[in-house]
Amino acid sequence: MTKLPVLPRILGFAGLLPQLACALVVWLGPPDLRFWALAIGWGYAALILSFLGGLWWGLLAAQMAADGGTSDRPQPWMWIASVVPSLWALVTFLPWIVGANWPGPSLVGLGLALLGSVWVDRRLAARLTVVPDWWMALRVPLSVGLGTASIILALG
Repeated sequence: MTKLPVLPRILGFAGLLPQLACALVVWLGPPDLRFWALAIGWGYAALILSFLGGLWWGLLAAQMAADGGTSDRPQPWMWIASVVPSLWALVTFLPWIVGANWPGPSLVGLGLALLGSVWVDRRLAARLTVVPDWWMALRVPLSVGLGTASIILALG
């Protein structure tokens, strides 16, 4: 495995800071900021989960291009998996729209999806040649970190 490039590492781990800040506010901050921190944390987790789906789509498209447009490496389930994160993020927004308990349970759902995203990353890294060899060294701690922070935030 090659060394993880500096800029993706710095920016990737900096991406954990918003969720950690929200968790700190919920657990240790003033009560009147609790809902704001939960809502911002939900929004951030939903955005990042959707971003992951876009990354996966981009990797699949890059693999198709690298293989001259006739690749069997991107399997149908991979294309479907790349769209599911955005749809799941939308589903976790629906309780707010109908006045149900939100955002706590939705944050747990997003946190679990972020933790589960490692499985998709592993499968893509194993099958696609366009995935950088340092991909999993970045994806595992970021997905586990954000997924765990989202669940901790929900439990606050």
